[in-house]
Amino acid sequence: MLYAAVGNEHTNLSREDLQKILYGALDKIPAKERTLIIPPDMTRLHSRAGELTELAWQYLGKKLQAVIPALGTHFPMSKNELKKMYGHLPLELIKEHNWRCGLTELGRLSGKFIREISGEKLDYDWPVEVNRILIDHPWDLILSIGQVVPHEVVGMANYTKNIMVGVGGKEAIDKSHFLGAVCGMERIMGRSETPVRQLFDRGADEFCKDLPIVYVLTVVATDEAGNNITKGIFIGDDRECYEKAAELSRNVNIKKLEKAPKKVVVYLEPEEFRSTWLGNKSIYRTRMAMADRGELIVLAPGVHCFGENETIDKLIRRYGYRGTEQTLKAVKNNPDLAENLSAAAHLIHGSSEGRFTITYCPGGLSREEIEKAGYQFGDLESYRKRYNPEKLKEGWNTMDNDEEIYFISNPALGLWVWEEKFL
Repeated sequence: MLYAAVGNEHTNLSREDLQKILYGALDKIPAKERTLIIPPDMTRLHSRAGELTELAWQYLGKKLQAVIPALGTHFPMSKNELKKMYGHLPLELIKEHNWRCGLTELGRLSGKFIREISGEKLDYDWPVEVNRILIDHPWDLILSIGQVVPHEVVGMANYTKNIMVGVGGKEAIDKSHFLGAVCGMERIMGRSETPVRQLFDRGADEFCKDLPIVYVLTVVATDEAGNNITKGIFIGDDRECYEKAAELSRNVNIKKLEKAPKKVVVYLEPEEFRSTWLGNKSIYRTRMAMADRGELIVLAPGVHCFGENETIDKLIRRYGYRGTEQTLKAVKNNPDLAENLSAAAHLIHGSSEGRFTITYCPGGLSREEIEKAGYQFGDLESYRKRYNPEKLKEGWNTMDNDEEIYFISNPALGLWVWEEKFL
């Protein structure tokens, strides 16, 4: 059932608008005495999902019994981050997800199905495993709140991904990410029907149909001045809600460029991007726009590590961003990488496949660390002085020396493509 569908390319929703729409939808849901909310974490700060979580708590009061941020593989949130993300939401309501423990397996999709959707490239089975809090309590309502935006693994983020990955387990995350990588990022990003989406939706349909999940999905875009504009909100308990959000996201989040930029500068806001695991959105979201033999410059003042946990950080440092061919060989020959397929997928996604250079300018990693991982190192202060993110405008800029660059202030809110080659 679709409870709300508001927004188009010209919409600019305020907090008051979101409150009215959310409360109107909640009024239509009869059973909500025992409610669980699954919102995104700090890595989706600009999604408006934190505000919506706070608004839902204000509406539900004591009916809201728990909030479990969809961490997936990310760092746990600090108290300051929780307050910044969710406002005045009582911290005692928040439960921390751990993708390695505290899980319940609901069932498995067969290797035959994986072979079909992967085009015979993979043949493992796949578990539907979720945080046991979803199963061990008799919930009347589970609100899954998040943002639909182009995504490198699933095509368009959120909907069933918030459950299958956000509160999912290691094996499910590893195998689903690797599926996306071997099927090819350029054939996935910005599309609502992909092999990984088929995987998530089939898993939810077969094994989560008894969970009372209602999806609250936002669409947020960036205007020419770099301001975040909320274009839509869609609330429902089936795929129609997702498809409407995905259609709007394709219209406002995919930036079609008439020519391929030879130099792209991306700024990573330090509170949101602290690792290359997340910071490589600068690569994922621009790879389909970059000119051959061009240069991507990543200004990353908050980046101080590679992975969001010790194991993946070590694997990235060991194998580096070397492209698909070398990564698949490493998976075949090295058990440590084969046992962490989400890391292998990330290594593939974070490479330019030798097509263009990547200059990383981190605030907390050394030249040696960056170059060993397969990137060029850039001194942050020197590059930030040359390409000042506070002075650059969103999109095309002509510098004082007549150099032409394309600037992106937040890669998490879009997908940039050269339409002649990729669309």
